[in-house]
Amino acid sequence: MATDAPPPSKEEHKLPTTEEFAEVQQSAEFGELRRSYRSFAFPLTVAFIVWYLLYVLLSNYAGDFMGTKLFGNINVAFVFGIAQFVTTFLIAWWYARHAGAKLDPKAEAIKTRMEGGA
Repeated sequence: MATDAPPPSKEEHKLPTTEEFAEVQQSAEFGELRRSYRSFAFPLTVAFIVWYLLYVLLSNYAGDFMGTKLFGNINVAFVFGIAQFVTTFLIAWWYARHAGAKLDPKAEAIKTRMEGGA
């Protein structure tokens, strides 16, 4: 069974000390990484929770609206339910792109420096 993964590295990585972890945690670079993550993840999480709760509340308290037929046997509730799945996958895809472009390079630079590679 062949894989594309490289073989395990033979070189030893030094383990950072507690002081080095604390120093990196206080650094501007780590602060920027954390800000970049939070500025993306927190608003999107809040927006999705509001969207989900709207769906639940409409399902419970606006039955006539949710039961409105759009075409055939497809009603508003069904469309909103499918939209929940679609938005979940879109958010996951969007986050993966954001992480790959903004978070992973910064995190990798910090990790490399912590392990003594730079």
